[in-house]
Amino acid sequence: MTFSAPENVHALSSSAPLRPTVLALCIGCAAFGALAQSDAVSTVVVTGSVQGQRIVDAPFAISAVGADDLRNAGPMVNLSEALGRVPGLVVANRNNYAQDLQISSRGFGARATFGVRGLRLYSDGIPATGPDGQGQVAHFDLAGAQRVEVLRGPFSVLYGNSSGGVIAVFGAPARERRVELAGDVGSFGLHQVRGSLAAPLGGGFDLRVNLSAMELDGFRPQSAADRTLANVRLGWQGERDTVVLLVSDHNQKADDPLGLTPEAFAANPRQTAQVAIDFDTRKTIRQSQAGVNWRHRFDGAGPLRETSLSAYTGSRGVTQYLAIPATTQRSTIASSQRHGGGVVDFDRLYDGAEARVRLGWTGVDVTAGLVYDRQRDDRRGFENFTGAPTAPTAIGVLGNLRRDEANTATSRDAFVQAEWALSPAVSATAGVRSGRVEVSVNDRYVSGANLDDSGSLAYSYTNPVVGVRWKLQPQWTLHASMARGFESPTLGELAYTVNNSGVNFGLTGQTSRQFELGSKWRSGDVDVDAALFLVNTSNEIGVIANAGGRSVFKNVDSTRRYGGELSAIWRVSKALRAQVSVSALHAQYRNGYLTCTAVPCTTPNVRVAAGNVIAGTQRALGWAELAWKPGMLPGEWALELRGQAKTAANDTNQDFAHGFGLIHLRWSHDWPLGDAGTLQTLVRVDNLADRTHVGSVIVNDGNRRFFEPGAPRSALLSLRWNKAF
Repeated sequence: MTFSAPENVHALSSSAPLRPTVLALCIGCAAFGALAQSDAVSTVVVTGSVQGQRIVDAPFAISAVGADDLRNAGPMVNLSEALGRVPGLVVANRNNYAQDLQISSRGFGARATFGVRGLRLYSDGIPATGPDGQGQVAHFDLAGAQRVEVLRGPFSVLYGNSSGGVIAVFGAPARERRVELAGDVGSFGLHQVRGSLAAPLGGGFDLRVNLSAMELDGFRPQSAADRTLANVRLGWQGERDTVVLLVSDHNQKADDPLGLTPEAFAANPRQTAQVAIDFDTRKTIRQSQAGVNWRHRFDGAGPLRETSLSAYTGSRGVTQYLAIPATTQRSTIASSQRHGGGVVDFDRLYDGAEARVRLGWTGVDVTAGLVYDRQRDDRRGFENFTGAPTAPTAIGVLGNLRRDEANTATSRDAFVQAEWALSPAVSATAGVRSGRVEVSVNDRYVSGANLDDSGSLAYSYTNPVVGVRWKLQPQWTLHASMARGFESPTLGELAYTVNNSGVNFGLTGQTSRQFELGSKWRSGDVDVDAALFLVNTSNEIGVIANAGGRSVFKNVDSTRRYGGELSAIWRVSKALRAQVSVSALHAQYRNGYLTCTAVPCTTPNVRVAAGNVIAGTQRALGWAELAWKPGMLPGEWALELRGQAKTAANDTNQDFAHGFGLIHLRWSHDWPLGDAGTLQTLVRVDNLADRTHVGSVIVNDGNRRFFEPGAPRSALLSLRWNKAF
């Protein structure tokens, strides 16, 4: 995946037909970076396409959330603030900065107990998803973003392994000299300061620098957090060449309040499990990365249109203290002697590169390329206590070494993509991406019953897709697509077996077959997007045990996901605008299997029945907004509604988090200050009715601490001053 400069926007050609030999080849490894305009009718996106095209012309379900929506949704710390408006997508805020957001698209990614799985994530073209399929979004710079694109459905498989959906964040280039200072103050001790400098430097160079620092006390004990972000974008534009250099740094410290059992949540949803306080559960993250993209445009005399070369490198370090009892980590039984400890500590180095070429003929656009991604984790585990396990002298501290290994994952992919204008009204897209994921474990801690768990695995896949777009009328487009996808186990999912006998080398990848039908309507006042989808998955990766700091997975045969999505915007007048987004999802196991519920469990003994709902999914989601600029009052006033049906907390469907509906209010206004610039003001009150609800669930938790409480009523004041110079 690349991060091209925003000037590369072209209209989709609709004249001569494409030769059948070209139709068989395509990939959705899009040229990142087209300019997204503020008008929803003409918004240009690049995710899933050969080149930039309007949303209405894209033959797949895709949404773009612009800078204004990001700014009005909150302090621009979490994707959950603004992406609730995207149908089919769940971005649940755990209100726990020691864990990443819980993100799923059409049910893909719902099984993740931490991090993000099943989706591909990008920040200015740099992958935030590793080659093994696990990703994170805490380092996304939303304050400096121009937009976020969300691709759902069959065309997402063209992004390779673990691509049940794609979320791509694009930073704003420097188009004028401008300085910005901002601050946020909110409930539960939220304080944030932000600064930005953008300037064309002459000679084709431009520079943007974004800095932010956030602190939060949290509404539960043991939930404080602080985070700093720094992002630098340096660009150079020549006659036919564009070079973009991106550098970022992210540091975060966060306490971990853990989840609550259903009984504890009912008694007091703002409490924290005592073990979290006793063990001082917490996590620190440090991440730095850099990426560069060089793009060369040709004169168009021949079929060669553009070449692009991208490369990135980075490091990520994590230290996390868990609440695992000392006696679980160290006892006389052999399985306990193989325990990895209660402190997770790893240092990761990652890098990658992509080479890409775009060709064009009359009515035909083709893109082809090669991609390489690699990560190496030096992973260690320590006991979280000192002294004897039955009577420790201290807990929540760094103790003896219990794990030391090097984990590596690499992926190599080749792709080719084409878009073919069959007629002025009909165009076709088809494609294939073929790749190989290799993972290996080099166990350097062999002691007593802790045997050598070294080994390696490789997964190969070929993901084809075909789609068609039919423009019935200038304002009405239909599209259809189908694809085959693949998702490998992550390094974390391979780490354990039920009986703690070593690495789970018997775990295989899951495959999916996806189908989508969609419709897009654009008129001067009304925009409507709708889609129906069906996904059948084989060898689904499911959770069979999640306790003692270990999540164990196995292939659980087949599942089915189907449903529909609808989003609409109605510009009632210049002063009044209404938006709505609704989704329906039916996600179930088609075959039964055995799982564990008790702790400890060395042999799965509880049956998950065929037809059970997949844990972490909801049957229905809804979001709506009514925004009003009254004229007699300054600014824009808005009422937001968000709701969701109950969420399955475990695959046995014995526990569910209740559904809920929330009301949010906001007011925003830009105050002109003359030569002194502009002051932008945002006031929000979220969860106005102070509704008690479960914000997210820790699926299949063996201790039944499933529920992560949603935030009570909270207020936010944001001030943002900017000035051109």
